[in-house]
Amino acid sequence: MKGEIDLVGMFVQLFLSLIVPFALIIYGRKKGWLSWKAFGVGLLVFVLFSQVLEKVMHMLVIDPSGTSLKGISSVWAFVAYGALAAGVFEEIGRYVGFRFMLKNNRAYGDGLSFGLGHGGMEAVLIGAFSAVNMMVISHLVQTGQFEQIASSLPATQVEMLKTMLNQPDWMYVLGGIERTFAIAIHVALSLLVLYGVRKGQFRYVVYAILIHALIDVVPALYQVKVISNVWIVETILAFIAIASLVFIRRIAEKF
Repeated sequence: MKGEIDLVGMFVQLFLSLIVPFALIIYGRKKGWLSWKAFGVGLLVFVLFSQVLEKVMHMLVIDPSGTSLKGISSVWAFVAYGALAAGVFEEIGRYVGFRFMLKNNRAYGDGLSFGLGHGGMEAVLIGAFSAVNMMVISHLVQTGQFEQIASSLPATQVEMLKTMLNQPDWMYVLGGIERTFAIAIHVALSLLVLYGVRKGQFRYVVYAILIHALIDVVPALYQVKVISNVWIVETILAFIAIASLVFIRRIAEKF
């Protein structure tokens, strides 16, 4: 019965991670602000800077355990690195996208579209793909095939998969909701960086890096068990997402 409940949670995460970006694309087209070029560049920037360049840096710096830096056991060093790495790579990526790839696409709608492409792709890769992956693993466990596959995987990865499988179904639902929060945050940060590019002032990119880093401190603290209550993390992210929506509306007049 537990496996069935968890599967429902995985489906909810998959649904939210796909339907929210898709619904926003439809809404953007209906309202007339969606720019496919800016959307595509936002998507490309996320993949290149976050999933390729940042991941290469992680391989060089982070210990295989995933909770400390190589040669440094300090939890705070890991948290600081994790927060700053995401901020630097993703916000510099946004700057490169707007500065060099979208020279003729710097309107308010372009900022919205870029952020939607960036956040939407993150929702698909992190939220949807993760849900599908866990569905496959769950099926392997239920059919008795998991142990055979697990024998070829690193012990730390096997433990992580078992932990994820044993978590309650509502954790998967939270994962899908968190992707929605992240989209709002990515759109807000994209508009902030775009505003800086339009003004010719790089300091706005620095602001975006620092804000991004501060936001990522929260999940990083949860990852290393400094914060043990997931509801604290999600509540903080919810307030940040609401603040992002307010910022998105208010900065429109600047464009």
